[in-house]
Amino acid sequence: MRVAVSAGLLSLIALMGHHALAAEPTTLRVLSYNIHHGEGVDGKLDLERIANVIRSVSPDVVALQEVDRVTERTQRVDQPAELARLTGLTAVFEKNIDLQGGEYGNAVLTKLPIQSHRNHPLPQLVEGEKRGALAVEVTCGGQPLTILGTHFDHRPEPGDRIASAKQLNQWATDHADQAALLIGDLNATPDSEPLRLLKEQWRDTAAQPLPTIPVGKPSRQIDFILVRPADRWRTVEIRVLDETVASDHRPIFAVLELRPAP
Repeated sequence: MRVAVSAGLLSLIALMGHHALAAEPTTLRVLSYNIHHGEGVDGKLDLERIANVIRSVSPDVVALQEVDRVTERTQRVDQPAELARLTGLTAVFEKNIDLQGGEYGNAVLTKLPIQSHRNHPLPQLVEGEKRGALAVEVTCGGQPLTILGTHFDHRPEPGDRIASAKQLNQWATDHADQAALLIGDLNATPDSEPLRLLKEQWRDTAAQPLPTIPVGKPSRQIDFILVRPADRWRTVEIRVLDETVASDHRPIFAVLELRPAP
């Protein structure tokens, strides 16, 4: 009888331990970086320099904007593949436009298991450069996580950015229970209408503005790491990296905790 009770207790303790372990948050190291197709402010094309910046923070997830794939201006290099090789991460790339015999768009690098990916074209109200949001479905701590890497329109008129924010909010509504990161160059400041709209569905991981441009002496934040649902995420650390040459943007880096779904 004693043996049976002991075995039962041991099973109960093991089960409780399993649930306690499952309830632990998962830590994620996240980087957003507009790499200006690898060309620094010194005019040099140097992907090794970009890779060094990425490796310096040992990220789990990296969203890259302004990425070339086998274009003339970047010597026909497959930049996503080369950055994957240099960082030891897995690359996913989706083009938004054809450029100089190759492609140009967004990329995500990650060490998390990738399940699928697709490009979501963003609204275009006025003719210009096509924009998109690269959605990468990964597994994080045994749970599904969506990474949305994007680059909003840059022109002064905010119409396209506002429409893009509304579309990404609709995605959030349609995937209400899905843990997600929205990362990238939004070409809008924290007090702008596109960010006001996004914050209806997404939480900014920074409690105050963190300027990312101009790279030499930043005065405006246009690069962001946003999360949802808000109650499942905690910001452990967030900062702009002190890198002034490799690109015309500074990268923004966050250490986050993702709590399990209830």
